[in-house]
Amino acid sequence: MISYLEFEKPVAALEARIAELRETAQGGDIDITSEIRRLENKSAELLASTYKALTPWQKTQVARHLARPHFKDYVERIFTDFMPLGGDRLYGEDQAIVGGFAKLAAEFGGRRVMVIGHEKGHDTQTRIRHNFGMGKPEGYRKAIRLMEMAGRFGLPVVTLVDTSGAFPGVEAEERGQAEAIARSTEACLALGVPMVATIVGEGGSGGAVALASAERVLMLEHAVYSVISPEGCASILWRTSEKAADAAEAMKVTAQDLHGLGVIDRIVREPVGGAHRDPDGTCITLGNAISEELAALVGKPADELRNLRAERFLRIGA
Repeated sequence: MISYLEFEKPVAALEARIAELRETAQGGDIDITSEIRRLENKSAELLASTYKALTPWQKTQVARHLARPHFKDYVERIFTDFMPLGGDRLYGEDQAIVGGFAKLAAEFGGRRVMVIGHEKGHDTQTRIRHNFGMGKPEGYRKAIRLMEMAGRFGLPVVTLVDTSGAFPGVEAEERGQAEAIARSTEACLALGVPMVATIVGEGGSGGAVALASAERVLMLEHAVYSVISPEGCASILWRTSEKAADAAEAMKVTAQDLHGLGVIDRIVREPVGGAHRDPDGTCITLGNAISEELAALVGKPADELRNLRAERFLRIGA
């Protein structure tokens, strides 16, 4: 069952009508195949035209869709031989940030990598366990440990970013949240191996930057990336979250805006209607994009990779 967003209601009505006709056709003698096909074409056209003209706020809603693929889904479809590694060797384990050794699937080149990313969870139980993808200091320190390990073994690093932001709780602040995020960002910039980051859903604030300071930053077509959530921005500027749509427009959160500003390097196309409608197709497209980017970076000297990262960030806003 597809969960429809508010702006998808016309599509939902059409698809409900198609489902009714199909049920009628199964138990009746009247051939309504042509009518069903006509409505299916109309529904597909309406979905395509709707997603072609999404506003930044609507894209934010798509990026947050509960059925959108998460880290676990991408690892299962794009990688093989995933060996998760836990703990920061300082405090404990954080399940909002997951990572480990893996190998790109054969169709994507079969290259061995270190893959790290945010996991939001798929239902109430897993969302609570993964803290809705909001990393704590031990999560970012684990990421540092894994990146340093990748550097020692000469493995490229692939990150999949999907978080509304780092966890803002008191206990996280007590354990040095800001320092952990800064150190993780520093670890990205200091890597002597290739690093490719992809914003696959929400890229929120420093919680995203800490895993996305790579020499190549990709972004799914309907993902969003910003210094603060639209609701948070609206609450600060207008004292009400009801202005979130205006904030999203002003902040330039979409892949298309950010590509034009040089914040990201490549937009990865999603299936019509968003990644949640065709996770397999999304993973194939993303797997090919990651493979292509790594192929262009592997073999470059460590100093050149570090310079590439420094140059790309210094160019932003220039």
